[in-house]
Amino acid sequence: MNTKKSSKTSSPDVVLIGAGIMSATLGVLLKKLNPSITISVFERLDRVTAESSDPWNNAGTGHSAFCELNYTPQLADGSIETKKAVKIAESFEVSKEFWAYLVENEVIDSPDSFIHNIPHLSFVWGEENVEYLRKRYKALTSHHLFHGMEYTEDKETIENWIPLVMNGRQADEKVAATRMELGTDVNFGALTKAMFDYLEKQDGVNLYLNYEVDDLTRQKDNSWLIEVKDRATRKESKITAKFVFIGAGGGSLPLLEKSNIPEGKGFGGFPVSGQWLVCNKPEIIEKHQAKVYGKASVGSPPMSVPHLDTRMIDGKKALLFGPYAGFSTKFLKNGSYLDLPLSIKLNNIKPMLAAGLHNIPLTKYLIDQVRQSPQDRLEALKDYFPEAQLEDWDLETAGQRVQVIKKDKKAGGVLEFGTEMVTAADGSLAALLGASPGASTAVSIMLELIHKCFAEAKTSEWQREFKKMIPSFGKSLSKEKDLAAKTRAWTTEVLHLSASHLEEEVTA
Repeated sequence: MNTKKSSKTSSPDVVLIGAGIMSATLGVLLKKLNPSITISVFERLDRVTAESSDPWNNAGTGHSAFCELNYTPQLADGSIETKKAVKIAESFEVSKEFWAYLVENEVIDSPDSFIHNIPHLSFVWGEENVEYLRKRYKALTSHHLFHGMEYTEDKETIENWIPLVMNGRQADEKVAATRMELGTDVNFGALTKAMFDYLEKQDGVNLYLNYEVDDLTRQKDNSWLIEVKDRATRKESKITAKFVFIGAGGGSLPLLEKSNIPEGKGFGGFPVSGQWLVCNKPEIIEKHQAKVYGKASVGSPPMSVPHLDTRMIDGKKALLFGPYAGFSTKFLKNGSYLDLPLSIKLNNIKPMLAAGLHNIPLTKYLIDQVRQSPQDRLEALKDYFPEAQLEDWDLETAGQRVQVIKKDKKAGGVLEFGTEMVTAADGSLAALLGASPGASTAVSIMLELIHKCFAEAKTSEWQREFKKMIPSFGKSLSKEKDLAAKTRAWTTEVLHLSASHLEEEVTA
């Protein structure tokens, strides 16, 4: 992938900051909607997908709420809240529609380069957790998007599904599991690279690698003056753009602050780092074929939900366990330890202090995680793989996440664990803050951005293009059962995924 040099001044229609899944998705959508649009992409590292979109820096789970228990909290009355799970499941189906369109239109050569079937399982132990999973199964399977989910407390069945998890477990231990065969593993790095490869071939698109965005200034005509620096030569340049998207992962908050838009005031960031144990023994890797998610420890952030995770990375099967949470003041894996202190401003110090006071258990949890010994990590792994041996696993650093802190009238400040889109009132700038399940729901997020920031989104021409790229556009997959079944059958075929459970769903 080549790095194009910028001229001293230029004026693209759109500037995308950060070369990850979000910018790639937005870039392709905009170029399909308006082939004449000009786009410049600036990435501070020397390759695309080097931060959160890198396959080793994220879970790789096609987040569809099939197995992630933190999306289905148990309420005070004992019932299970499913609204978030349904929304995420619907958003992932929309992402699959767009990816299937890209495959059918040869933007992406083959779906096998980035998406594979990996069953999604939830696994719990203990009477209380088993009762929770039983309720969760009943609540979710009442909705058509979770058709095909299986539930069992039978140890032999679970052992057949996930032998590593069951071998060596106490015979009298109460366990339960759900399984969704339609689950996926997504290499977001490969997907992102494929989209940037396509964008680079289009007229009017320039990708600048190893370029740092130093400042953004709104001009009188509401366009943006962007100051960039070549990190290799230290040469500085200035460009103007009608629209700016800040999709720089953990680096988005400092850039949002530099923009000085009123809508960006009061946001803070809480960085959480992560580590994986990566299996180095091929015979163990081959015995596991699933993403197995459990319950997060009390006080831990949702992104730290433990999982024993089959991955397909660059055509090779891998097995990971984690993530183990940690704390660093960096906002990016390749960032600076000054990122957090430099992000503290007069307009966000109150929300940040308030969020800190309300999340003391989380702080204690992170401190405990940082202090973990190799044996401590092994004991956590043994909850999911009782016969695990330390020498069969290597410790690797995962990606850096920055959770959103925002103003709250009652609490002063709250810590959020999802994603937050911040847009200027005139639609000239948008920034994406936060983390999971961002990559999996990138298409829905970018569609929302386009409708907020581009007046053309309401035109009949763009509406037609939206429907070409996302056949369910303008309708609700969560409300229309037949449409969801037909759409899922189509994406399953195009993306080379499992067709089990789908034929009966379409004909029901």
